[in-house]
Amino acid sequence: MMRIPFESIVERIQQHANLPLEEVNARIKAKMDQLSGLISKEGAAHIIANEIGMNLLEAASKACCKIKEIAKGSNLVSINGRIISIYDIREFQRKDGTPGKVGSLFVADETGRIRVTLWNDHTAKLADLHENEIVQIRDAFVKENNSALELHLSSRSEIIKNPEGVQIQVANMNQQAQRKSISSLSANDANIELLGTIVQIFDPRYYEVDPQTGKRIRPREDNKFYDQAGKEIKPEYAAVMNALLDDGTDTIRVVFFQNQLVNLLKINKDALAAYKDNPAEFQNAREELLGKIIKIVGKASKNEMFDRMEFISQLVFPDPSPDEELRKIAEQSKIIE
Repeated sequence: MMRIPFESIVERIQQHANLPLEEVNARIKAKMDQLSGLISKEGAAHIIANEIGMNLLEAASKACCKIKEIAKGSNLVSINGRIISIYDIREFQRKDGTPGKVGSLFVADETGRIRVTLWNDHTAKLADLHENEIVQIRDAFVKENNSALELHLSSRSEIIKNPEGVQIQVANMNQQAQRKSISSLSANDANIELLGTIVQIFDPRYYEVDPQTGKRIRPREDNKFYDQAGKEIKPEYAAVMNALLDDGTDTIRVVFFQNQLVNLLKINKDALAAYKDNPAEFQNAREELLGKIIKIVGKASKNEMFDRMEFISQLVFPDPSPDEELRKIAEQSKIIE
């Protein structure tokens, strides 16, 4: 089910009933007064919509929403967006030994940007997509990854290129993430790109996850694990790892969660889980990572307990292009001059 922000409800009522904004707000206030304040403004807006013969949820399910309206746990979400970046397809091996593929792109509208993930057969569509194109993503579902919402395509999902009549203006279209030095980071900086060298690696820590949802689970009083339906399950293990990154201006502790750690190590999740029972095997991976230059995109935060800045990775580029980095350095030098 999609949560519709209040402003969007008001806008849809305006369009459906051809009413001025002032009258819509007045009707909502009158309904709240009529119900003695025992209803929220969103609830009152839903009642007003029903009174004028408008089913908001049905309209929302058929229409494209804005990126800012996307809510955690939503299904059958459709959006229009402009492609701001496309990432390479990565192959992996499933638990049953069969091969799989995953690729992604970022799309944006005037309200925000979001990652769209394509699995297996859907990844073939990436070959026909290009940056700056407008696309319509239809019937995707929403997942949360390290506190960021993502759209994932299912078997019924579609990508429509250049949908008729759709125009999208995105500020700073060509800047998917802002490059910063570690020394210039501030708490709550988001969508930041860092380039640096790994100078220290800490051992991975493992935690139990539901094999179906990938979400963390904890044992109950009987020391057994259960899914959301109450059925006993055998958990899988996901990992999180910290490392120190140095870019010449300062160092910062970077947190790599499961998906980012898999990308960093260039292995599949089963190989990562195997390190749990064979920690000595991780030594080879540690030696390969130390001194490695990587690029990451994510957000900075202040760890109040230890009074230090930390960085949560959301995208990892283990082999950044030297030509691209030289170009960025040259552009930054021109700006300074």
